[in-house]
Amino acid sequence: MRISKLFCAVLISVLVATAATASFAAEYGWMDTFNATAQADPTGYQKRLADRFNVEQATINDVLNVAKNPAEAYMLFRMGEMSSTPTDQVIEKYNSEKDKGWGALAKSMGIKPGSAEFHALKNGEDLYGNTGSSKDKGKKKNKGKGKGKNK
Repeated sequence: MRISKLFCAVLISVLVATAATASFAAEYGWMDTFNATAQADPTGYQKRLADRFNVEQATINDVLNVAKNPAEAYMLFRMGEMSSTPTDQVIEKYNSEKDKGWGALAKSMGIKPGSAEFHALKNGEDLYGNTGSSKDKGKKKNKGKGKGKNK
């Protein structure tokens, strides 16, 4: 009887974690592409981080040692930048609050839900040029098409 209660508790925990991960992935859909790009060229990725956030390799190593993947490392640097929080403090917050999700972590760092900064975190990254919402991809308007002189 005890084993079945334990099994049920573990099963429920796994299901909750899976649902949270699926929800997280939907909100931050750009992260999969980002990870694939960064993992294809780890040296280039680390150089981009160093250039973009003006950090040294030791700091990049510190963040990469705690982040689960390249996109999470980028998010930690970006949140630190947005909140003017030193990297070591961002790492501490991440380690203590990572199970709550990116939105909760951003909020705890002073990035208000609904703000331009918060939407920027959800909609894309600026390391590989994905700064827009994934919803807008392929929907560029052709302003001025058909206007002008005919030749």
